[in-house]
Amino acid sequence: MAKDTPPRWDRRMQQRLARGEAAALGELYDRFAALVHSLAHRVLDDDAAADQITREVFGYIWENPDAYDPRQGNMRAWVARLTQRQAVHRLRLAEATAYAETGVGSAEELEQKVHRASVAARADYIVTSMPAPLRAALELAYFQRRDYRQTAVDLGVTEDEARRRLRLGLQLLSTAHTRPFEGTSPPGQGRTP
Repeated sequence: MAKDTPPRWDRRMQQRLARGEAAALGELYDRFAALVHSLAHRVLDDDAAADQITREVFGYIWENPDAYDPRQGNMRAWVARLTQRQAVHRLRLAEATAYAETGVGSAEELEQKVHRASVAARADYIVTSMPAPLRAALELAYFQRRDYRQTAVDLGVTEDEARRRLRLGLQLLSTAHTRPFEGTSPPGQGRTP
């Protein structure tokens, strides 16, 4: 399979959505709703706002299935980008409104808050989407405080393999700060999903 070819499920899902199959939207929702809600909540720190973002993202997908470009990555990454953009847009609006009403804060503080929220959302996405072997190694090292030797034993791999998995996982995670999700405006150039 070519590197830029989306997985078969992604292609079929896009085709089903384009045909207007409501069952396809339900399947997509079942697969990605938890991801969308958690990313939105991570940015906004508000359950009601995360619920609203979740509805908006899936509404946008339903109305614009052709907006997904397989050359830009898999559908999971596309859904995450839509979510992050919409959540950051909502955060900016909320903070700008609060600033206008109270006069407390500054544009620089707003951008710092948006940047921190974006980094946190990207880190969450990276961890949930990294290959299972890397995620398992990181979870053992971080949550269970295992060193690479203990991680190797727990995973049933060599110490070199455990170190490699930890190193790769940490390298991926380090990109959360240096490479935020592409763009921070909502999809459709100002149109909310």
